[in-house]
Formats: sequence, C-alpha cells, structure tokens
Amino acid sequence: MHMLTIYHNTRCSKSRQTLDLLHDAGQEVEVVEYLKTPPTAAQLKAILQKLGMRPEQLLRKGEALYKENYKGKTMTDEEWIEVMVEHPVLIERPIVVKDDTAVLGRPPENVLRLL
Repeated sequence: MHMLTIYHNTRCSKSRQTLDLLHDAGQEVEVVEYLKTPPTAAQLKAILQKLGMRPEQLLRKGEALYKENYKGKTMTDEEWIEVMVEHPVLIERPIVVKDDTAVLGRPPENVLRLL
C-alpha cells in the first residue's frame, strides 16, 4: 500500500470530508496542515506537476486576499508560486498526493481515483 499525503485545512469541510473518505477506505494518510507548514516553491512545483495544473489554476480566487491584491493581475507561473508560498491560504484545498499523481479533493470523491 502506498502512502497518501493530504494537504489539509482542518477548518475546511471539503478537506475534512476528503480525509474521512480516505480513512474510511482504510488508507494510511500523512496529513500536512499546509497553513502551519506551507509547501516550499519546489514542493509546490512538484505538486502542480502531479496535478497537471498551472499555478493560477490552484488559486482560491474567492479569498478576500486574492480579490484585494491579485485579481486581474497577469503574473508568471513562478510569480504565482511565490504568491502561494507567501500566502498559503490562497492554495486550493485539499490536495491528495500518491506517488506521481495528485488530485484536488473538490469534490471529495475525486480522491477515490487514487485508491
């Protein structure tokens, strides 16, 4: 059995539902509370590659911080990664990683693809 890693926010219902789904499936899960332990730029790049997404696609555009400071801005992938490293609250959640693949737990059932 391969270890799964979830980038988790305990205050997010979708994140909690995703973690519950994984536990209910009997999966061992490493929980990374990314607001307390934000990913580095290199880790975020690796996660994005596993997700098959560009940095801008992983942004939480409904957050006030995004709306007030970044909405409508054109930035490079590197710049968006730096924004997410500096402000991890802007990273969409939850992200579940298994080996070379990752999925966004929105909806939580997306993680079933990794099992």
